[in-house]
Amino acid sequence: MKKTVFALLLFSISVLCFAQSSKYKSVDEAVEKLGPLNKFNVAVIADTITEKFADNEQKARAIYYWIANNIQLDPKGTRQNDDKNILPEKVIALRKATPLGFSFLVQEMCSAANIRCLSVDGYVKNYAAEINEPVDEKNYSWNVVQLGQSPETWFYVDAARASGYLDKKNTVFTKQFTSEYFFADRKLFNLVHYPENGAWQLGGGAKSIRDFYSLPVFNNFAFALGLGKPLPTNGYIKTSLKKPVVFSFPVNSAIDIKNISLIMGDEKKQSKPEVMNFANSGNKISFTYQFKKEDTFPLRIVADGNDILQYMVEVTE
Repeated sequence: MKKTVFALLLFSISVLCFAQSSKYKSVDEAVEKLGPLNKFNVAVIADTITEKFADNEQKARAIYYWIANNIQLDPKGTRQNDDKNILPEKVIALRKATPLGFSFLVQEMCSAANIRCLSVDGYVKNYAAEINEPVDEKNYSWNVVQLGQSPETWFYVDAARASGYLDKKNTVFTKQFTSEYFFADRKLFNLVHYPENGAWQLGGGAKSIRDFYSLPVFNNFAFALGLGKPLPTNGYIKTSLKKPVVFSFPVNSAIDIKNISLIMGDEKKQSKPEVMNFANSGNKISFTYQFKKEDTFPLRIVADGNDILQYMVEVTE
């Protein structure tokens, strides 16, 4: 039975990811056939993976897809925020990088393909414990790609997150390609990333680093769902045993969500998934939950087996 459920979950994920990436299906398939291109330098790889494509958007997608599928996040380098191996040729040699190394490689390959691309430094949150806990130094990097002259022709690219994810202690990398960090939805991207230089916040977003760290944590699957700004908007929820909390968030109208569950507690004291009775009206998921015990704990909202949001919850009598 467990194998059947797991197989169905994988199928639902693959169908959703296919639907989201169908626009670039031909590009992705062509790059996939080229393989890892071992023993080539950055310029040759960039030329090889982009030469079949006519426009810059397709070339940028080819670069994104190849990097995300052939370079891994470096657990030790990321954990130590180490800038030692960030240069593109070093990243290609090691086949692993910190987020800054990813962004430099994207920038270098785009430059080789005559695409204007810049590396952006800033901040991200990955776990509920980081809510309301701003860090002193920037901890992440991504890219912006320009296809035209107007502000609307700048686009977000995050090849590091597209490659997979690290565990909570930054010790183990799990490969999991995510299509939606290419030319990502601006509103959702700005809920997940905060640039050190406000000029690279394309569209609206958090007004300060403190405001950014007050938001909930958005997981990768939120992009596949086309998640909009949720309620509660604050990532730290204070409530009482007698006061139900209303949760809601807009999603992509083309996606049929079958199950919403809540998982409470950290990894060692984690509750079993509790299935919610939710409504899906006007492309907005909503449900109400009344917490049953006094405590402070992380809360994960899960859609069809995939984490989408994380909160910290403080429940008093």
